[in-house]
Amino acid sequence: MTLRHAVLVALLGTEAAGYQLVKAFDVSVANFWASSPQQIYAELPKLEARGLIAGREVVQTNRPNKRVYTLTKAGRDEISNFIATASKPSIIRDDLVVKVFTTGDDARDDAQIASELDQRATECQARADLFTQILRSMLGDRTELEYLQNEQRIGPYLTCRRGQLFEQDNARYSRWTAEAIRARLRGQTIPGIPLSDPRSSISEATPLPNVTSHG
Repeated sequence: MTLRHAVLVALLGTEAAGYQLVKAFDVSVANFWASSPQQIYAELPKLEARGLIAGREVVQTNRPNKRVYTLTKAGRDEISNFIATASKPSIIRDDLVVKVFTTGDDARDDAQIASELDQRATECQARADLFTQILRSMLGDRTELEYLQNEQRIGPYLTCRRGQLFEQDNARYSRWTAEAIRARLRGQTIPGIPLSDPRSSISEATPLPNVTSHG
């Protein structure tokens, strides 16, 4: 997958200016394809030159004009071609986990690693909470199963759900690993890793099953 495809799928069913695409990446697409605003802005004229998107100038009063983009038929065909191509296995490259690999070699380093894991857990939980808010706004007064059964385009929901679960799992792992490292340093019993996070549900009143339970 390339940034080209990520931008094209972000334009499915919508018209957007560059800054709107940047925002979309920040709150949704980024959970499966991270790119900087500069990269996104640079990609748009390339896609337009290839005929994969169409741009038009919008005149604004008291504000600079903006250029908005829509997906062309050629762009939609490009998405279909991308879907028909076998996906490559995911690759994990996490420098913090490389640090965790050294745990037990030097107590001073272990303490620093635990501290960084605490920070990672806080950051991941904040992103997970944001995804949860987005998911709740998508659902409205429907249950998750009702939404997935009846909504026409469920892709944005499913990818956002993946982002939520991914960040929650990272937060849970980071919290537990930090606790395990500190317990070893103190000569205490290491706590068991929790199998699930109570914050994984979208509705606090009615916990919902994970997407994977739907088959």
